[in-house]
Parts: sequence; structure tokens; C-alpha cells
Amino acid sequence: MRIIRENKGWTQEQLAAKCNLIDWEISRSTLAKIESNVRGVTDIEVSYFSLVLNVEIAILFSGYSKF
Repeated sequence: MRIIRENKGWTQEQLAAKCNLIDWEISRSTLAKIESNVRGVTDIEVSYFSLVLNVEIAILFSGYSKF
């Protein structure tokens, strides 16, 4: 997820703001924990990230930097 976010030129703060626009309250610090594998994500969170990042869910699990 971090690679996709960075490829879009977004900061963690910007991603959190975009998540909040779809009524998903998530903080920058929570994103940091997810990106550093300190915190896992639920199925619904994966679908939210897919929506906000505009990528297929499979891409979030692929580990590829191209999308």
C-alpha cells in the first residue's frame, strides 16, 4: 500500500484525508502502523483502500509497485 500511495505522490496525511472523504475515519498514525505491518487490516478496510487508491484488491496483496 505504501508503494502505491507514494507512486501517487500522496503523503499518509493525504491518504487519511481521502479516506475520510468516503466517511471512513482513519488517522495518519493508523496508516503508518498498517504500512509498517504493526497493525493488520480487516476485509472491509482492504476494500476501502482499494476504492480510495483506485486499484483492484489483488494489487494490494501482490507486492508489485506497478498498477
